Amino acid sequence: MMPRPYVPECLAILLTLGAGIAHAQEATAPKGVVELFTSQGCSSCPPADKALETLAREGKVVALAYHVDYWNYLGWADTLASKDNTARQYAYARMFGRNGVYTPQAVLNGREHINGADLSGIRTRLDSLPREGKGLDVPVNVEVKNDELRIRVGPGKGKANIVIAYFERERTINIDKGENRGKTVNYWHAVTNMETIGMWEGKETNLVLPADMLKKKEKPGGCAVLLQRMKTADTPGAILGATVLAGDEASR
Repeated sequence: MMPRPYVPECLAILLTLGAGIAHAQEATAPKGVVELFTSQGCSSCPPADKALETLAREGKVVALAYHVDYWNYLGWADTLASKDNTARQYAYARMFGRNGVYTPQAVLNGREHINGADLSGIRTRLDSLPREGKGLDVPVNVEVKNDELRIRVGPGKGKANIVIAYFERERTINIDKGENRGKTVNYWHAVTNMETIGMWEGKETNLVLPADMLKKKEKPGGCAVLLQRMKTADTPGAILGATVLAGDEASR
């Protein structure tokens, strides 16, 4: 199960092609996208959660944490987990040709996976992927202006989905049961919802959403915008571009 299709009644998006809205100020493109699949019930995950926190604090990559629910049977139900997060990881497994999933798993630019606790390895691969033609080559910008959330995707080649992922900036959890019993763990950029909000067909594309979509979230957070190819209707592929709007920017 991948991000749900766009529903006009919910989002009321205005879509324009070309120079339809004022462009956001050009920002430094992120080095890559790190999607960490993790669980509060997995004893191997806290080092990976710390690695993602480090990346999120540095602000040089788009860092997202997807808490999965398949370890809940060990005695602790992950308070940030969702079936949609688990479904996204299984969809990546299909794309990678794997029979199963594991935690902690970090998916880099939607193209390959690595142990999520291997911070050095993650940094090395993010440096190497652009040289292999697997970097973020399509510029993506997002800004809040007045009461609008403005997204611009630059030109490029091919087709892809424009996906928005909402996340909590930070949450501290005291774990009382399971493999991490007695631990207190900080979780950064835990994804709470994902939606496909548009299509990109190689031309510059602008989207305008109501900015109060961010303010309605229960916890302070932000959003990431991913330009992602699809292998099939429900199997993700390479991420071509991305950006992130942090909580302090989203609250303006």
